[in-house]
Amino acid sequence: MFTAQRLEKIPPYLFMTLRNKINEAKARGVKVISLAIGDPVDPTPTPVIDELCKTAYDPENHRYPTDEEWGMQALRKAIANWYHRRYGVTLDYSKEIVALIGSKEGCHHFALAVVDPGDKVLVTDPGYPGYKPSIWFAGGEPVPVPATAKTNFLPALADIPTEIAKQAKAFYLNYPNNPTGAIATKEFLNELVEFCKSWNIAVCYDNPYSEVIFEGERLSFLSAEGAKDIGVELNSLSKPFNMTGWRIGMACGNAEIVKGIATVKANTDSGIFNAIQYAGIKALNDCDDFTEKMLGIYRHRREKLLSALKKLNWEIPASKGTFYLWAPVPSGFTSAQFCEFIFEKCAIVLAPGSAYGQYGEGYVRFSLTVKEEQLDEAIERLLQHLKDVSFK
Repeated sequence: MFTAQRLEKIPPYLFMTLRNKINEAKARGVKVISLAIGDPVDPTPTPVIDELCKTAYDPENHRYPTDEEWGMQALRKAIANWYHRRYGVTLDYSKEIVALIGSKEGCHHFALAVVDPGDKVLVTDPGYPGYKPSIWFAGGEPVPVPATAKTNFLPALADIPTEIAKQAKAFYLNYPNNPTGAIATKEFLNELVEFCKSWNIAVCYDNPYSEVIFEGERLSFLSAEGAKDIGVELNSLSKPFNMTGWRIGMACGNAEIVKGIATVKANTDSGIFNAIQYAGIKALNDCDDFTEKMLGIYRHRREKLLSALKKLNWEIPASKGTFYLWAPVPSGFTSAQFCEFIFEKCAIVLAPGSAYGQYGEGYVRFSLTVKEEQLDEAIERLLQHLKDVSFK
């Protein structure tokens, strides 16, 4: 009676559904291992934690955050320096960067800043489930763009119908890609900029896995010529520095869109706790080595899981980026059915590909963000209980 009709469009959030499933099983005494949620269990770098503790004791930081809607100047300067050091991208901290409470917030605020009711918004399929609700909240209409194995899980921009391209207001993309682990190339990013410029489409390039690259070059969308003319890149400290719970990220790029996001933020929240911003500065300035260390850990886990699944004749392409594996399910199963089968047989939770869009059907997603002993136990269970399943 009292809630808005827009909420009727919003499906249950995948990861809350998975957490509920895990908690229910644990309450029954089942020892569940979740390989479904991409939440690093390894700790945040010690210098970052120390910086938080030190600055949290300063009473000045107990007040409303500095530069509430944009983020403190020192943080924006650190972001600009990090982008230049890691990707060769030059950013004006005063107008091309706004600090975020994680990149997920940026996905939402981008829609509110750019999309008007009735606008069509392109979204890769499969893609991160959070994009569509943000578009719906803004009154827009998500339009799925296939990104399948045939095109290395990149959207075939030339295949987007002219009528759709004409009507599109914005485009959400995410590479390295959640859920497939695919990466973009320089050629693709240049093609994307050219395509979106030609149709006057604003780009929301969600790039929180930018540092988790196993093959190829670390890339920012903003490194493509002309990218700042038509879009913004979202990024986060969650993945490179194991700071998912800290909620700190950034939107960078087109000054008009960045200002729009900052305007939405100013009327939505009161910014990021100063002590967390100081901790973020420490991570960006001094913790590149930590990122390399975590990349080595994820590479080791990836190879270990791939090797084990190969023993079941389950051939899975090695992901080029992210800490996920995107695996085709055996014939005779839908994605959801196979996840249920794995859960009942092994007490292991996987993410069904269908949750990421219609073109995700036929796949499941493994996450590598678990402790080594949990991964070893999960592998043991899979080898024991799936030996009679045909993966051909």
